[in-house]
Amino acid sequence: MLPRLLDPRPYFANLPDPRRVTRNKLHSLHDILIIVLSAVLSGIEDGVGMETFARERETWLRGFLELPNGIPSHDTLSDVMGRIDPVAFRAAFTAWATDALPDLADEQVCVDGKAVRGSRDGENPAVHLVSAFAGRARWVLAQQAVAEKSNEITAIPDLLRLLDLEGAVVSSDAMGCQKAIAQTIIDAGADYVLGLKDNHPTLCDDVQLWLDTEVARGRLPVLETIEKDHGRIEIRRYAISSQIDWLDAKADWAGLQAVGRVESTRIIGDDVSTECRYFLCSLTDQRRFAATVRGHWGIENQEHWVLDVQFGEDACRTRRDHSAENLALIRRVALNMLRHNGPPRDSIRQRKIRAALNDGYRLNLLLGTPTPATT
Repeated sequence: MLPRLLDPRPYFANLPDPRRVTRNKLHSLHDILIIVLSAVLSGIEDGVGMETFARERETWLRGFLELPNGIPSHDTLSDVMGRIDPVAFRAAFTAWATDALPDLADEQVCVDGKAVRGSRDGENPAVHLVSAFAGRARWVLAQQAVAEKSNEITAIPDLLRLLDLEGAVVSSDAMGCQKAIAQTIIDAGADYVLGLKDNHPTLCDDVQLWLDTEVARGRLPVLETIEKDHGRIEIRRYAISSQIDWLDAKADWAGLQAVGRVESTRIIGDDVSTECRYFLCSLTDQRRFAATVRGHWGIENQEHWVLDVQFGEDACRTRRDHSAENLALIRRVALNMLRHNGPPRDSIRQRKIRAALNDGYRLNLLLGTPTPATT
């Protein structure tokens, strides 16, 4: 059984306040953060709605916040969220997320990028975020913002260094298939399964030819899985080979022990489609390879899709200063809380509705400790 997430307030209490100390500074940074987080837990996605939520729930908020000058305006909420130092904020987030899951041994850490499409402003590209997601635990561990997708290559090592990866398996798509990233993972005492595509054309061609030939000649054992769901059949055939002394590039990739292949066949009615994907691996166990490849989709299905559908992340047009990145981090805090501090049988949507209506339930989500239900 997974632990509950911890009370986030001590982790965010020491964030540097970006505002000057003047008589116009009426609200503490801590109060503003908790108001915004409580509103997002309740399904509210914009500054005006956050102010309205806080005014309607002022008595509840005063139970654990100071609020010496009442409720901040929506302009104040938006301005402060845009000015918080994102580096300090994401460091506090990672400390909070990993303290509740300190041991990542045997955990799959999925790394992938996601654009916040609504943050695009004229010629300026949308903010692109790279996340580390604990697949088995199903919570977000860390986040890093980059200017555009190509910068994931340099951001991923920095992201991984925030985590104690000893004994974990790190998975990434082709963007993360880089020698420096493999070295970072091995240095951390972890294994990797990295998608291989045309960003390394010669290596990809060599691996593809070798594995396709070995499978066709029956010289590699193949693990087959079949899944049926909503009239769709998916057949996956996993093969992995540790016989890679022939591979000229082997010495360039830290910890490289095997290359893997997944042939996926999808059948929907009379339509049949097949694709093959290839991987570089520091592990050699076939079942572990299969579980890691399959498990990598967790970051798409359980983080990115949920953030877009349940939190409207792609539709959010907030883009001033650091607002897009900081609010994205708040959404990931809320997602972790909703998923792990709420009733396991409720959907995320039901939990948000209950949080909007029930003060005790919302406090339980926020602080991670059971409290009497009040309305």
